[in-house]
Parts: sequence; C-alpha cells; structure tokens
Amino acid sequence: MARLAQLKLAMTASIFLAALIFVGFLLIILVVIQEFVTPIGLDYWVLLIFSLPTLFILFQYLIGPVMVRLSTHLQYIQPGQNPWLEQTVKEIADKSGIPPPRIAIVPDNTPNAFVFGRTIHSATLAVHQGLLKNLNEDEIKGVIGHELGHLKHKDYAVMTVLSALPLIAYLVARGTWTTAFLSGRSSNRKNEGDVGAALFIIAILSYVVYIISLLIVMRLSRLREHYADAYSAYITGNPYSLESALAKITYGLSLSPKAPSGVRAFYIGDPAQAKQEIAEIMDKKDEYDLNHDGVLDERELELAMEKEAKSTWKTINSWFSTHPPTFRRIMLLKEIDQEMQTGKYTADRMYTHV
Repeated sequence: MARLAQLKLAMTASIFLAALIFVGFLLIILVVIQEFVTPIGLDYWVLLIFSLPTLFILFQYLIGPVMVRLSTHLQYIQPGQNPWLEQTVKEIADKSGIPPPRIAIVPDNTPNAFVFGRTIHSATLAVHQGLLKNLNEDEIKGVIGHELGHLKHKDYAVMTVLSALPLIAYLVARGTWTTAFLSGRSSNRKNEGDVGAALFIIAILSYVVYIISLLIVMRLSRLREHYADAYSAYITGNPYSLESALAKITYGLSLSPKAPSGVRAFYIGDPAQAKQEIAEIMDKKDEYDLNHDGVLDERELELAMEKEAKSTWKTINSWFSTHPPTFRRIMLLKEIDQEMQTGKYTADRMYTHV
C-alpha cells in the first residue's frame, strides 16, 4: 500500500495545521481579553479559553455516535435477519483485516450508507433501505467496500475530532458578534466600549479562523473519499460496480424531497451536492444530449460532468464540499478498472491513481 502513507501524512498535516491555527487563535483571544477586558486573572482566562474547546471536542467525540443514531432512526439488525448482507460485510471485513462492524438499517428510501463510531471495535455500518432496494448485489458490495475503507483508514475518528474546530470557531464568532452588537447599543461608556471593541475583534478573527479551518477539513474530507473509493475497487476487485453505484446514488439523492441531514459528511454521497450536480447538468440538457433523443445516456452524462468540472467557479465552489464531484470519483475508478484489466493491479498500487 505504497500511497497509504500519503493519506496518513495528509491527515497528520491537516490536524497539525488546523490545531496550530486554532491554538494561535486562542492565544490571540487571550491577548485581546487581557488588553481590553481585564488585566487580572490571567491564569483563570488561560484555563477557561483552552479547557472549553478541549471539553467540547471530547464531548462531540463521546456523544457523536449517540446523536447519529438518534437523528437517523437506524435499527440494528439481529443475527440471521439479513444473511446475505451480514455475510458480505463479514467477508469484506475479514479480507480487510478489521473487525466486522455492527450493521444497521436506516428507514430511508434514498440510496446511501455511512459508518460511524468511537473506535474500530464499536463501529457501525448503516445502510439505507433505499440502497438495498435500488442497487444490485455487486453495487452494494462496492459501497460496503468503500465504507469499510473508511474504517480501515480511521476516517471516522479523525473527521469527528477535526470537524469540531471550525464549529467551535463559528460558535465563538456568532456569540461574540451578537454580544458586541448588543453591548454597543446598550451603553457608550468607555469601559464597555472597550469590551465591545474587543468582542468585535474576536468575532472577526473567529470568522476568519472558521473559514480557513473549514477549508482544511473539507479538503481532507474529499481526499478520504477518493482513498475509500480506491480501497473498495481493490478489496472487491470490481471498480465498475462502485462506478455504477455512485451514479445511481447521485441520481437517487437528487430526487429526494427531504432536506439534507446534518450528518451528510459521513455518507458515501452528499444529498445537497447530488442535487446541485444533477440540476446543473439538466439545465443544459439540450446541449449535452448529443444524439437529441431526449435522454442523457451514460456516455453523454459522463461528458457533461467532465465539461461542468472544468468551470473555474465550480472548482472554487468544490472547496467547501465534503465530497469530490461524482464525475471525478467515477474517472478515478475507470483508471483503476483499466489497470486491473492488464492484470498488474496489486496491493502496493492500491492508491496510485488518487
């Protein structure tokens, strides 16, 4: 697995950079408070400013799986309830060298799946009813391989902790901005004016840190999706099945009338992004329908997605996406598929095309 080290390096670098920015952010807040709010009680402020984010991250890590279970209304299957799904998950997990996760069914007709948990031994693979209903067995295997790839790469833990940083910065920004605005309207006394100015400085800084840390988290999130796709292609030996699954998932999610869930970053497909991708292509359907038969076939849809992806605006917009564009994921799998046809695709080349 020659390039798995690159994913680990990317994860480590992202965590280090985000943590460095965040610590610097907290130190500046400490300086601003010391300068404008109170010149005493430094030890108290150091303890408060650094302990609260740590407690927040720990709380999110501990309570996160519970919130996912409650928000998705998933139901754990009992042994023997779905023999094919249970056996398939066990076979791929054994081949991956990881413990089989618990399996749960989400009562949702959209085609999707995700994994979550605090550790690899307590992980859950959640599969939507819509995925089991609308995809064939090979496509479902491709999706399972992708999700177990996330477990193999420990994405569940890294993303849970890392995603807390921009959330904290956003909460600080909203809180200090509102407080500063209210304090500015309530009094014009110099002392309170200084406090209001300090809060405005913290609010602006918090918004900047929020955007920067969010970009870091989103980039890592997109990268981990590519690695999980490549892992699925290798572990199942059938990249075409995941290609087909991703196309069906994207189209199926685009038809859903439901608002996207708050845990959509964990899904194999982002419902909001799927709606946007399909809508943008359908707006130009006449342009992309090369044979003018009123239907975009697989090749026409592929060409359309390639053309849409060349847009500078769409490239910039993708910086804030948790998932790579579907077309990029499919093209990666096609490259792997072509290499597999030569018979030279081995474990040490698993991530070469990422």
